Amino acid sequence: MRVGEIASVIEDFAPLSIQEEWDNSGLCIGSPEQDVHGVMIGFDCTPELIDEAVARDCDMVVTHHPLIFNGIRKIQPEDPVGLAVMKAVSAGVAVYAAHTTADKVLDGVSGAMARRLALQHIRVLDEEEGGIGLGAVGVLPKPMASDIFIEYVKEKFSLKLARVSHPLDIPIVKVAMCGGSGSSLIGKAMETGAQAYICGDISYHHFFTPKNFMVIDIGHFEGEVEIVNVLYSLITKKFPTFAVQVSSKLAGSNPVKYYV
Repeated sequence: MRVGEIASVIEDFAPLSIQEEWDNSGLCIGSPEQDVHGVMIGFDCTPELIDEAVARDCDMVVTHHPLIFNGIRKIQPEDPVGLAVMKAVSAGVAVYAAHTTADKVLDGVSGAMARRLALQHIRVLDEEEGGIGLGAVGVLPKPMASDIFIEYVKEKFSLKLARVSHPLDIPIVKVAMCGGSGSSLIGKAMETGAQAYICGDISYHHFFTPKNFMVIDIGHFEGEVEIVNVLYSLITKKFPTFAVQVSSKLAGSNPVKYYV
């Protein structure tokens, strides 16, 4: 197997051409012609993930977040990004990321969020030409009171806590969402007629919402982490006998720690 063959499976699902202009999805370290004997899938490309890949005989790492976003001026072991680069290059590990490419296909990050909530009639929230775009919106199987809906969200996303704006006096029927940092789509969510919008990284002032609309911040990691299983399923479906593994440390890899 070659790195390019694994990359092609991912790009058939989430083409590099649709990524945001500021993004750095795709192959970041290594060559498409490089032989690969095992793939490790994680969420962030950390030094610990590279170590795990090497220990488990994987010479390709696939993550959601890119290891390198912008130009690197120094590669030093004191910096987590620099250390991950050094470890990957030293061990001959190829590194690939499906970031906004996986954000903008409906079967990707936000669609996975919608499916976790069992939403129906799911569509793209901020649709672009070709039916792609950020976020998703859909309808609950049955209307829920806001307090019940909040507990439902916490259960489905395995949350210890959620940051929520004011509760609503009306039932929640339509729900919009965007994995990761989604504050910029709050207006789009309201335009759809959704009563609730779920994302991560919501700032203080965005919690001042209209009477019949609420926002729920479930966290960046919590909203996006399901993409790891999506990527695993993609690759194993195409290459069922190939060695593909999900990081055993995935659940604890969220850099945000909660003390409750």
